[in-house]
Amino acid sequence: VQLQASGGGLVQAGGSPRLSCAASGTIFGINDMGWYRQAPGKERELVAMITRAGTETYADSVKGRFTISRDNSKNTVHLQMNSLKPEDTAVYSCNAEVVTYSNDVVGRRHYWGQGTQVTVSS
Repeated sequence: VQLQASGGGLVQAGGSPRLSCAASGTIFGINDMGWYRQAPGKERELVAMITRAGTETYADSVKGRFTISRDNSKNTVHLQMNSLKPEDTAVYSCNAEVVTYSNDVVGRRHYWGQGTQVTVSS
């Protein structure tokens, strides 16, 4: 199983980039999908998460500005970021709890995509 993230880059304050992450491989299903970020010198933090049923959770710092969505048929998750601020600068990583099924055994494991840098210039 692999998670491939795309999007990000250098954005001006107030910009609206969109991050995407696609899961591939032998996947039976995907439970929660989310985006995390880590700024220099800081710990990684949860930005947003969405359950398979579509329930969304956001960090207080991004509520009202970021929107997470997913397409279960394509095993993808997106993060629409609006009204970006310099403090949103970080490496953003996607995460998914992937369910596998092999030899009558159900497995669950969290996978991480490669981080994608988002730099917001003021």
